[in-house]
Amino acid sequence: MTATLRPTWTAETIRRDFPILEKRLPNGQPLVYLDNAATSQKPQVVINAVRDCYETYYSNVHRGVHQLGDRVTEELEGSRAKIQKFVGANEPEEIIFTSGTTMSINLVANGWGRRFLSEGDEVLVTEMEHHANLVPWQQIVREKNARLRYIPITAEGRLDKEQLESLIGPRTKMIAVTTMSNVLGTINDIHALSEAASSCGARLLVDAAQSVAHMPTNVLSPRVDFLAFSGHKIYGPSGIGVLYGRRELLEAMDPFLCGGNMISEVHRDESTWGELPAKFEAGTLPIAPAIGLGTAIDYVQQLGWQEIHDVETTLTRRAWDVLTEIPGLHIVGPPADERGSIISFTVDRLHPHDLATLVDQKGVAIRAGHHCTMPLHDVLQMIATARASFAVYNTLEEVDILADAIRHARKVMRLS
Repeated sequence: MTATLRPTWTAETIRRDFPILEKRLPNGQPLVYLDNAATSQKPQVVINAVRDCYETYYSNVHRGVHQLGDRVTEELEGSRAKIQKFVGANEPEEIIFTSGTTMSINLVANGWGRRFLSEGDEVLVTEMEHHANLVPWQQIVREKNARLRYIPITAEGRLDKEQLESLIGPRTKMIAVTTMSNVLGTINDIHALSEAASSCGARLLVDAAQSVAHMPTNVLSPRVDFLAFSGHKIYGPSGIGVLYGRRELLEAMDPFLCGGNMISEVHRDESTWGELPAKFEAGTLPIAPAIGLGTAIDYVQQLGWQEIHDVETTLTRRAWDVLTEIPGLHIVGPPADERGSIISFTVDRLHPHDLATLVDQKGVAIRAGHHCTMPLHDVLQMIATARASFAVYNTLEEVDILADAIRHARKVMRLS
């Protein structure tokens, strides 16, 4: 199912595509949803695609020879082909369906890491990584007696490129990095990281969970070896994710999960693996979510990347301007024009969890905590931050409501 949108759009008009945005919260407040870095809301076309699968042609894929089996397999493989083109991969077989970014990175850490990391080898990550791109590497380097090294960040939350040059060496085997920090909003220079990986013969894994809904993705320019993202952050269903891997690397890797669908032959004492992508898709896939993700990809592409950028940049600049006027509020990360649509901040003498609870009373949904980036918060010397993150359906009015809600929270706590 393909979404049909107006040739031009604004956040106000596109909100009609998202049923949840028309609802009121239990306390009667209209919803101001600013937690898009955690997960995005779903347009009606994606909801319809998932429901249509369950209501009209649901069956298991790649197995049945009946009409339902043929239809559901055709729809799922059609979604895979859309994703291949969306990320610029050479062929659909390089697209592996997973449960999400976390599963995708674990697949690489285990399937590639166990096969190709040796004692003394080094995996290079950054201080801004999500736990999903840290913990799997911690586990595998411990198992292989290898080493995990960190590219530090500057005071403004950018990668320290001078330190990067000193960290790269003959023992570097993998560089694993986020495209966009889920706390700082920092957009990393993947071109430079790709060149750094090539210079020492290392592989490059890109965590695109935060960037995939906000900017174009092309795994061939700059060239990356692996790329991971989750469907639920790009207006698609939860429970579905993607791993892109270059064919020669996927073929050389061992499977991470074993069972049905991923085999070629099974004998009493040994088995052989199926062809890509089946080799890494053991068991029953999240069928309807995978089909829904294809529809979400259609939806985003019809919006247009420049249009998405313009809307979200305007929101981020407005948020920067109005939030920095609030006494005691401190934003972390680079300036508004040098970040994605994420703003994390603290308010003096107001714990982020208390702040999030108080602004929720005004209908504003933001995130509070360490955002699965404890090492980053250690670097920032902060226990937690509050985070507002924007999507195409957010409005300037909602940004102003956020600012007013923070002022209300300060008043309640007698800080103003």
